[in-house]
Amino acid sequence: MFVYPEMVLQHLVGPQTIFNILGADIHLVGFDMTPVITDIGIPIRPTDTPATCPQDLDVLFVPGGLKGTIACMNNPAVLAFLTSVARHARFITSVCTGSLVLAAAGLLEGYKATSHWGVAGLLPVMGAIESRERLVQDRNRITGAGVTAGLDFGLILAMQLRGQQAAEHIQLIIDYAPQAPFRHDVASETLAAQKATGRSHAAWIDGNALQAAQAAARRLKL
Repeated sequence: MFVYPEMVLQHLVGPQTIFNILGADIHLVGFDMTPVITDIGIPIRPTDTPATCPQDLDVLFVPGGLKGTIACMNNPAVLAFLTSVARHARFITSVCTGSLVLAAAGLLEGYKATSHWGVAGLLPVMGAIESRERLVQDRNRITGAGVTAGLDFGLILAMQLRGQQAAEHIQLIIDYAPQAPFRHDVASETLAAQKATGRSHAAWIDGNALQAAQAAARRLKL
């Protein structure tokens, strides 16, 4: 599980909780051992660096967090590390804007993938096939949409690794049976207006995300 400054903590701890119950060996890989500050100010201390990270991982996972994501997309060392580990990983995965980092590393070219609704449209710029589904699996690539999709992602990956019975048992343990208090799965003028307002508040970030995606496309010769 790759960790970096300004990632969204929920992206990490949702799947991490599931993997921990599964009994997985979890490596939190940062570029050094300095704790990284997450979106809500809670630091996460890496357990490994690229130098100590095993090269035969079952799963490579990248969380999201748009400001930190943009920095990762523009960091050649990050992209080189992910590309190196991905060569041997059974599953290459992400939640939310983590898929933009995978795409910038060339790891989603020709693969169907999803991301947060606000930035999913950048995936095709880097050669991925955009999907607006909450969870997408294309061969050994598994990507989740926005923040809470990390729990869905974790359960589906647990099923891939240990079977449906194990995944269902974990779902029971964490009491995961979501009933959202407000509906956001229907097309409506209200929802469209809310999204438009969200986009206007994120104009600076959106511009930088697009620039990072375009720079990645040039590196990948797309």
